[in-house]
Amino acid sequence: MTQSLVSIITVNYNGWQDTCQLIDSLRQHETYPYEIIVVDNHSQGDDVERIRAAHPEVTVIASMSNRGFAGGNNLGAAAARGEYLFFLNNDTLVRTPILETLVGRLEASPRNGGVSPMIKYYAGEQPIQYAGFTPFTSITLRNHALAYDQPDDGTTWHTPVSTPYLHGAAMMIPRRVVEQVGLMFEGYFLFYEEFDYSMTIRRAQYELWYEPTAVVYHKGEQSITPTSPLREYYLTRSRMIYARRNCRGWRKPVSYLYLLLIATPRKALLHLFKGRYALSSAVLRGAFCGFISSKTS
Repeated sequence: MTQSLVSIITVNYNGWQDTCQLIDSLRQHETYPYEIIVVDNHSQGDDVERIRAAHPEVTVIASMSNRGFAGGNNLGAAAARGEYLFFLNNDTLVRTPILETLVGRLEASPRNGGVSPMIKYYAGEQPIQYAGFTPFTSITLRNHALAYDQPDDGTTWHTPVSTPYLHGAAMMIPRRVVEQVGLMFEGYFLFYEEFDYSMTIRRAQYELWYEPTAVVYHKGEQSITPTSPLREYYLTRSRMIYARRNCRGWRKPVSYLYLLLIATPRKALLHLFKGRYALSSAVLRGAFCGFISSKTS
């Protein structure tokens, strides 16, 4: 039986060491047919040259600007040849073959439109980062990753299940689905892209899956400080844009009111009381820019 080609797409930004380690891990463990496409999101150094020198067999696309998570992945998708597109963070590693398992889940039904593996943190005792998501609440837009930061006991989270959202660090989507629903929306730049794309795929009547027999190890968000103004700005802005794009009917204005009058002031005041003036300002600017943004379609 002929195995369909998988296009592994990863976005690099000032992280050529991580990118090369990811490629090395794939070369060591994967035997399923695949190609690797690295999109450099306008790194500040010589990342493109270093990646090409270390792995001349890999396709490296040098973007002329930083297009964010979705924009970088979309560049890679446009160059992909595979029947399956596997969007994989450059700060991840594999320790066992996973591609055949993920493809098998997608091929189990024509209605399966995407799959994410179990994701574990790379450091320490390697707790689980992702075993599926809960749905967003309709007004406050809150959800959580199942099993987050829990140890893997080898049993509890090892049943494949449908999930409302894929995880942006590792998500595989059939080309036929991408051709039907289009590429990722690029208006976020950071955060919420995978939630938005998952909603787009589900609205096309496809089902999304969590597949625990495939495991990816994630080093984490090393390029963005957890309490940085950049993170707070884009988290707040993207949450507002997500509400504008995905809330329906009466829930949309009510969600606006909640985000603008309750969630944003509460978070900004919390930072202010702790003397984090830059973070407080970033939250307020993010909410305002997300609310007035023209990038919603």
